[in-house]
Amino acid sequence: MLKAVLLAGGLGTRMREETEYRPKPMVDIGGQPILWHIMKNLARGGVTDFVIASGYKSDVINDYFANHDEWITLGAPRQDALAFRGSGEQTGWHVTVAFTGDLTGTGGRVARVGDLVGDQRFVVTYGDGLTDVDVNAVLDFHASSSSMATLTAVQPTSRFGLMDIDPEGRVTHFREKPKMKDWVSIGYFVFEPGVLDYLTQDCGLEEDGLTRLAADAQLSAYRHEGFWQPMDTYREYQILQGLWESGEAPWRTW
Repeated sequence: MLKAVLLAGGLGTRMREETEYRPKPMVDIGGQPILWHIMKNLARGGVTDFVIASGYKSDVINDYFANHDEWITLGAPRQDALAFRGSGEQTGWHVTVAFTGDLTGTGGRVARVGDLVGDQRFVVTYGDGLTDVDVNAVLDFHASSSSMATLTAVQPTSRFGLMDIDPEGRVTHFREKPKMKDWVSIGYFVFEPGVLDYLTQDCGLEEDGLTRLAADAQLSAYRHEGFWQPMDTYREYQILQGLWESGEAPWRTW
C-alpha cells in the first residue's frame, strides 16, 4: 500500500499565537487539525497509510491519536514511534507517528522514517498548507515520467498589488495581486525508494536532497493550476479559517 510521509516537526516560529503550545500541523481549521485536512485530501486519492514525522511538541500529536475514540492504538513499531488504526470516518486509515528530532531538517526527517516506508514508492508532503491538488493526477504524472522524484508546483499569487512604471517615472498600470510567473514547490512529492540515498540524517529536503536530484536530472514537476494556501503566518491561518467558515473551502474535496 502506498504510504505518505507528513512533515510535522517544525517550530512554527512565525505563528507563535498558535504554536506556543502545539506544533503548527495541529492548529485547528474548522475544529480539526490542519494535518487531518491534508490526510483527508490524500485519502481521497487512495493514500490512507500515513507516517507522521514529528518533532517540536510531538506529544501533542501523539495525544491527538491516543485520546480520541475514533483511533485505536496498535503499539510501537519502533522505540520512538506509535501506531494507530482509524475507525468510523477514518476506517481503513493507518497512522504511525515517529519522533524525528526537535531541530532536524526536512530531508533528515524523511531519512529518519525511511525504514517505516519500506522499499516502495511513497508520497511526502508538508503539514502546514492546504490545496485541492488531485493526488491521483500527481501519481499518474510521476508514473509517466522517467524521474526518481516528482514535486508539485504552483504559481503563487503576489501578496502585494504591483504596478508598471515607464522610463520617465510615470505609473502606467496597476495589477492587483497578480499570479506570479515563477513556480514554487508546495510539496505533494512522489519519491522512488532511491531518493533516500540522496538524503542524510540532518539535511534539508529542497535545498539539499532535491537540489542533488535536479543536478542528476532525476526531478520532475507536476504543475498544479488550482488552489493552494500555505499557513506560515497568523494572517494566513485566518484566511484558511475564514474560507472554512464561509463554506467555500476549495481544499474540501472529500
